[in-house]
Amino acid sequence: MNLPYKLNARLSESILSGRLLLARRSPTGEDGTRSASSTSSKIRHSERSLRSEGSLFLLGAFRKTLVALAFFLSFCLPSRAQQAPPPAVPKTKIRAITAFVRLDRNSYQIQMDEAIKFLKIAKTTFESRNFTVQSLRIATQPFPEYTQGMSHDDAMQFFKNLDSVAQNENMVLSIGPACLSGKDGDAQADLLVDILKNTKSIDASVYVTRDAGVNWLAVRAAAGVMKKLSDGTLHSEGNFRFAALANVPQGSPFFPAAYLTGMGHQFAVGLESAGDVAAAVKNAPDLATAQRRLIDMFFQRASDVEQVALRVDRERSWIYLGLDLSPAPGKDASIGTAIENISKQPFGASGTLTAVGVITSALKEIGLRRTGYSGLMLPILEDPVLADRWNAGLVSIDALLSYSAVCGTGLDTVPLPGDATVDQIARIIGDVATLSIKWNKPLSARLLPIAGRLAGQQTDFTDPHLLNGVIQPLSGPEPRP
Repeated sequence: MNLPYKLNARLSESILSGRLLLARRSPTGEDGTRSASSTSSKIRHSERSLRSEGSLFLLGAFRKTLVALAFFLSFCLPSRAQQAPPPAVPKTKIRAITAFVRLDRNSYQIQMDEAIKFLKIAKTTFESRNFTVQSLRIATQPFPEYTQGMSHDDAMQFFKNLDSVAQNENMVLSIGPACLSGKDGDAQADLLVDILKNTKSIDASVYVTRDAGVNWLAVRAAAGVMKKLSDGTLHSEGNFRFAALANVPQGSPFFPAAYLTGMGHQFAVGLESAGDVAAAVKNAPDLATAQRRLIDMFFQRASDVEQVALRVDRERSWIYLGLDLSPAPGKDASIGTAIENISKQPFGASGTLTAVGVITSALKEIGLRRTGYSGLMLPILEDPVLADRWNAGLVSIDALLSYSAVCGTGLDTVPLPGDATVDQIARIIGDVATLSIKWNKPLSARLLPIAGRLAGQQTDFTDPHLLNGVIQPLSGPEPRP
């Protein structure tokens, strides 16, 4: 529709009509000149009036057009808020989704395929809701249960096959703890060493407590495993996939502690939420405020995860065991930063124990479905701030043990001198086990003796998940015979 054209035509038609009308009404006297002049003046006046009317008409039409256009755009174009929504708060990272499988060596391929398929679907479900999933994992019952009666060579081939499946699917596999209370404890320990030396994606453990207390034979066997892995794996990194467990329940999604005692077909979720903890307590004016913020943050983030996990449970018929609330750190998210935000002191200084107590107390207030440790992890060589404080000599094994007695989860990725003896390593593991029995809490020891390196020297790890640090001397001299 060409409005200007039609308006101009209407205006011209009106002017012409006015001229004709005036011409018909003009007097015809003797003074023809005066009559013509008068007629011409009237015609000009009429033209000015019509032009004025035409301008008003055009202005009104233009205004109506603008109103209509604005009305149209309000429906057809998104608002500014719709065009640029505020950035969403990033969700907690998921360190691991772990499937628990009761493995049968006669049908393990079918079972592994089923678990891998489930884990990939679970990962997709979480990622579709803007979660970041770092790793997918599978844990089994204690491996001696499904290798019983196999020769050493047959068992090794079996685990190499499992390792190949895990590597091809970019998965990690925990084969559970060795059972060292029977007569074949030494054989199991030797097999465990060979498994870890000859695989890349398998984790394992040794259980060092039992109902009556500390299993001292298992403590020494675990120390022997650590010493052999130190000497027999590149850069002594085999110990990164091994731990001594004390009172750690089944169902933890974190490795190397994950294992199964039930029927399987279950899963659990572990978080990487150290960065969330640090952000929640930043600039908190007092301890009460810090704890209140942590409770709110943990509950909101954990509830979001559990909602999706329960949906996976319903839709896939894999039983959701729960969430390990332990705020695992990473290279870009430090639990050390969170602790220092609370204590206002470097990690290891006075006030550190109070700060870790605040975090642990907040974790205990979260009334969701929990599993595993659900405590405070302090992995020295997986956390940049903890590694820096360790390198500076601000924290020691004894200090870490004191934190474990109240609120920690044990000794994790602690470097030891390569000349540490089995007896020295066993005493450290024994301290962890004794604390666990005393306070009835899950603790573990993942110690990293470094072959060929002495106290004061630097580790030389190449594993992307490990930081390098200074090796501290063991506390106290080795007793003389």
